[in-house]
Amino acid sequence: MEYSGNPLYRCRNCKNPLALIDDLLSKNFIGKSGKAYMFQHAMNIVLGPKYDKQLITGRFSIADVFCSKCGEELGWKYVQSYDLKNRYKEGKFILEELKMFQEY
Repeated sequence: MEYSGNPLYRCRNCKNPLALIDDLLSKNFIGKSGKAYMFQHAMNIVLGPKYDKQLITGRFSIADVFCSKCGEELGWKYVQSYDLKNRYKEGKFILEELKMFQEY
């Protein structure tokens, strides 16, 4: 199957489309497996239950993000920030670089 739409990121495990390159906000994040990217939107994902976690930049309520096709853990979604300076992250998705690949 050949893809001819907008450039996007896919699950490395099953090739499920995850996010459009147009929704990429930053490549300056760190996840469990290393480098991670912040996206405005993500697709074909399942969210785990939300929980509070202390991250590098502060305390957040987050939900783990999984591929809807293969179940691979991909990163997390910021649900709530407990620090005003991090409120811009709320509702955004962090997907780990090693869990996806870019397709043009």
